[in-house]
Amino acid sequence: MQVIPAIDLRGGMCVRLQQGDYDRETVFGDDPAAMAGRWVSEGAERIHLVDLDGAKAGKPVNVQAVRSILDSVSVPCQLGGGVRDEATIATWLEAGLDRVIVGTQALRDPEWFRSMAEKHPGRLVLGLDARDGMVAVGGWLETSDVPAAELAARFDGLPLAAIIYTDIARDGTLEGPNLDATAELCRRVKTPVIASGGVGELADVERTASIPVAGCIVGRALYEGKFTLRDAVERAGRASNRP
Repeated sequence: MQVIPAIDLRGGMCVRLQQGDYDRETVFGDDPAAMAGRWVSEGAERIHLVDLDGAKAGKPVNVQAVRSILDSVSVPCQLGGGVRDEATIATWLEAGLDRVIVGTQALRDPEWFRSMAEKHPGRLVLGLDARDGMVAVGGWLETSDVPAAELAARFDGLPLAAIIYTDIARDGTLEGPNLDATAELCRRVKTPVIASGGVGELADVERTASIPVAGCIVGRALYEGKFTLRDAVERAGRASNRP
């Protein structure tokens, strides 16, 4: 299981939100490229980027910060937030992103998402952000009546790179990920699943690796020094290799 550090961008700064609430923001740094370099030095094999301003605006906002990260690290990066049209997908892929994450628009226009996934095989990720099991969209500001697992199953036949599942109630809380919902999603789909939201200690990393999932995104716990990325990578490797 890959342990994937997250860099959430708002106003060009590295921040974390609690439960997706834009009014509960903590700033952790003003140099996103340096932060990315730090995670790579500690063993990151992939970096997860979120354009928080873009998620609200419905279009890319933190472009300069993302480009600075891409220019400074050699590991693959993936990004979500504000990806609502083909031009944005193309722009980000041409900029050097390995994967682009689509959430809101996959729910609002399923046929468009299908066509984009087929046009860019292995480069798109379905971002499934759930509140009480239902898909949330628009920067988590709106909750739909569509179950997250149902939406995932609907797109499971597409050539997607992965599905990222985030339980919004756990995100940024350090209270532990929603392993039951994540495991259920893994059982329902063949597409690789990446868990996100709530990791607060090394034991959470170990439990997540045992589901198993392809990756686990970690944010606040790393920024607050609950454990190091190096230790998390080591713990994930041990748990993933158990029979």
